Amino acid sequence: MNSLNILTIPNLFTLLRLALIPIFACLLYYGYNVLALVVFLMAGISDGIDGLIARKYNQQSELGTVLDPIADKLLMTVSFIVLSMPSFLQPVEHLPVPFWVAAAVIGRDILILAVATSIFIITGFRKFRPSILGKISTAVQVTAVSLILFANVSGHSFYLPTIYFLVVLLALASGIHYIFHVAKLMKQEETAK
Repeated sequence: MNSLNILTIPNLFTLLRLALIPIFACLLYYGYNVLALVVFLMAGISDGIDGLIARKYNQQSELGTVLDPIADKLLMTVSFIVLSMPSFLQPVEHLPVPFWVAAAVIGRDILILAVATSIFIITGFRKFRPSILGKISTAVQVTAVSLILFANVSGHSFYLPTIYFLVVLLALASGIHYIFHVAKLMKQEETAK
């Protein structure tokens, strides 16, 4: 892989998203809640932009296909861990995020990572792609964290139980669906040989 494949605009957006994760966590920790919301929104928007640019300008790279989902999972994992800690948030109803919500999000990512790693070790298969349900789940998680952070800043949190339910429902559904999705991808590759 040459440096031109690494220094693509989508990869730079992904690296920016990775760099924003500790900044976001520190801002929340030190009580800069509005700035934390802004930084999180920047990270979330960068996720959409990198994919659009990669497709529109044909700048997909092997590094991007590996790094982008890692950045997504790290952003969501850090967000839900930090948002489930009571000492980081304002005293608002339905906050902090219940632990079972954070556990569902992190558990889904661990399941996906475990399945992909096991399949790669056993078969050498490496053409993992996100499923449509997985993309929807990630989009809902990004939206949910944005709304949770907004509730933390504004004090309006009446909608959070519904958000938590949707996040958990989609995390469970997309985690189970991913197993079948990967099996389908493997079968397609086998048929193409």
